[in-house]
Amino acid sequence: MFVQKKLALILTALWLAVFSAPGFAQDTSDTRAQTGGAQTLEDILARQRDQLVNDQFRQNAIGNPDLAAPSANQLGTLGGVSDPELWRAFRYGSADIISSDPSVTGNVVIQDGGMRWLKWRAGPVRTYGGYLLLGMLGVLLLFYLIRGKILIEGEKTGETILRFKLIERFAHWVMAIPFVLLAITGLILLFGRVALIPLFGHEVFAPIASVGKFIHNYGAWPFMLGVILSFVLWVWKNLPEKTDIAWMLKAGGLFTKGVHPSAGKFNAGEKIIFWSVIVFGVMISVTGLSMLFPFQIALFSPLFEALNFTGIPQLLGVGELNTALAPQEEMQFAQLWHAIVAFIYIAIVIAHIYLGSVGMEGALSSMTKGTVEVQWAKEHHDLWYEDVVKENAEKNSAE
Repeated sequence: MFVQKKLALILTALWLAVFSAPGFAQDTSDTRAQTGGAQTLEDILARQRDQLVNDQFRQNAIGNPDLAAPSANQLGTLGGVSDPELWRAFRYGSADIISSDPSVTGNVVIQDGGMRWLKWRAGPVRTYGGYLLLGMLGVLLLFYLIRGKILIEGEKTGETILRFKLIERFAHWVMAIPFVLLAITGLILLFGRVALIPLFGHEVFAPIASVGKFIHNYGAWPFMLGVILSFVLWVWKNLPEKTDIAWMLKAGGLFTKGVHPSAGKFNAGEKIIFWSVIVFGVMISVTGLSMLFPFQIALFSPLFEALNFTGIPQLLGVGELNTALAPQEEMQFAQLWHAIVAFIYIAIVIAHIYLGSVGMEGALSSMTKGTVEVQWAKEHHDLWYEDVVKENAEKNSAE
């Protein structure tokens, strides 16, 4: 009897050693076929690692009993209208439902991209956007410490010359003042949860956010008016010219004292600022309008269709972009692009404000009084100064 028990134990140990070894593990290579399209363990682990999982095997299986496991199977479907199939159809926007909500969002029960939008907004957009603004401030501080304030080098006589008319100054300030308010309130709304609430608490932040939202919504209108006026007034003066090449090669003399490359009314640096303000201003205005009037302006579905047609996403390895966007996804893409453009816009304007005020002597008066010191005009915009002198001389002679 003892020998039989001992033999049984030895056989049992051998059985477990052999059939529990990795080489004899149960074949799971065709798990989805066995379970009727269910997720595999690797799919679940990949999602936990925030890796992209191709879920076409689930999306394409909606309402197709042929792709499901047999109904006798423990994981078998009850048919195309079983609970898993129903909720999967809700998730991918293919459910045939009737909603009492007449709005365009009424038939969207589950919005699949919400978490992706939230992670982008709270992650890369806010993080790298904040680094961009801090980096620009650091660069300008370093520039000031090395170069100092750019002074008028020639002899100042006190004689001035008109640089910007009243309508031009109006266009500038009707765009600039709202932009500063929009930038501040936008940053408050974006960073409030991580920066202001821990510092002041919810009770203090709530009214700040409420007032900020009001300013942000209504301050957008004069800003857009300023963008339009600035474009109409200055577009012809900001077209590229041959002198811009020489100006760029010498970096406008910003880094070297005594160097003043020739320029017309706007030098190459100011032209870059102008076109940045216009292009980014249009983008931020359009995305802003889509959020002011939610679910009424579809921007990204036609954009993705155009990009797919060009083949650019495929060349970049992204594959075809999804063009069947839910209304909420349109809004989420608009908000993300609005924030990304805003960060770039703010960084550019910070540099513009610095050079137009404390960074350069004599520049600010052009937008406050409309006039500049003649010597400043000769050093920074000599071609424009010569044109103005010539025009004034012709007018005087004609009189």
